[in-house]
Amino acid sequence: MPLTILHVSQPVDGGVARVVVDLLRGQVADGHRVLLACPAAGPLAAAATAVGAEVLPWTAVRAPGAGLPGEVRALRGLVAAHRPQLVHLHSSKAGLAGRLALRGSVPTVFQPHAWSFAAVSGPMARLARGWERLGARWTDRLLCVSEAERAEGVAAGLRGRWALAPNGVDLAYFDPVRLPLQEQARQQAAESLGLPGPWPEGPLAVCVGRLCRQKGQDVLLRAWGPVPERVPGARLVLVGDGPERAALEALAATLPDPSSVVFAGPAEDPRDWYAAADLVVLPSRWEGMALVPLEAMACGCPVLLTEVAGARECLDRGEQPVPVDDPEALREALVARLADPVGCLAAGARARSRMVERHDVEDTVAKVTAVYRSVLEPLFGVEPEKSPVRMTAGKSD
Repeated sequence: MPLTILHVSQPVDGGVARVVVDLLRGQVADGHRVLLACPAAGPLAAAATAVGAEVLPWTAVRAPGAGLPGEVRALRGLVAAHRPQLVHLHSSKAGLAGRLALRGSVPTVFQPHAWSFAAVSGPMARLARGWERLGARWTDRLLCVSEAERAEGVAAGLRGRWALAPNGVDLAYFDPVRLPLQEQARQQAAESLGLPGPWPEGPLAVCVGRLCRQKGQDVLLRAWGPVPERVPGARLVLVGDGPERAALEALAATLPDPSSVVFAGPAEDPRDWYAAADLVVLPSRWEGMALVPLEAMACGCPVLLTEVAGARECLDRGEQPVPVDDPEALREALVARLADPVGCLAAGARARSRMVERHDVEDTVAKVTAVYRSVLEPLFGVEPEKSPVRMTAGKSD
């Protein structure tokens, strides 16, 4: 039966936005009425409209602050006006505002996309864990993208009903057959960056992601310093933008060979960079299951990851993540990978096969829809589209 599903998201960019758009596209194609509450600014609203979802402007900033009560009231009003059968909250800010607004009055799925308490330490981490334990009382399913993310929630004391739907990618879109050859991709990259002549020879490492503390580009730059000397001609490209860009550029300027690092800025379509790269590296400090490595591997590009949630679950059994926040370990892994182009090619081919087997976005959409059904059917039977809004508080178990 068709459902009316309300997704709520803040942030409106990066991997979270891409996951949301994939779900919207799949659910619209399945015949559901799909709504999205999100800030009008940013790429998410336009992308959601393009795939057939109805966008409900919701003014909300990324971090909790003085505007939270107004954000909660606005979201409560949207739910009352549109009466969804189920609300799917994405990331910590939407999870905070949404569960305060609903408090179990509507069947609610919360997907953290990495836990809020992983991003902070000390008293703030304790406060975040306390909130997540309370919020779980108003959550019908805690939906995780990796077993490691679920384990982190359990270890933090969250009690609720858990579900798992690993992130997936569009295997037709991220298809190495559709990409330019590496030499062509590097030439295109050189032209787009205004570099004279073709891209310099030598292995190319690429980091795609928001320039922020979570993604760990500062660790990558501290690791990178001696790499061009140990692997002649090695280059590093940082693709993306964000609040840490100025600090990262200043750090790159202190390296022995600053010219070996290029800041490419944001890219609407990262596939050209995956085609150009010998290795995609994501030195994150925390994740749920990062989307960039899945995209890169679907394009046949090997990846180097840190030991964050979801990393081991998307890598081959013979591949090892490196410790978080460890420049020395990251440096040695970079040197070993970039000095072995044949090994990189073989790892990329294995990665593509693994994505086809385990991370097709159509499977992800189907698993999420199955989670919705598991929430709704015990409450309303087989016709959830006729269900009233539930007015009793939800419970966790």
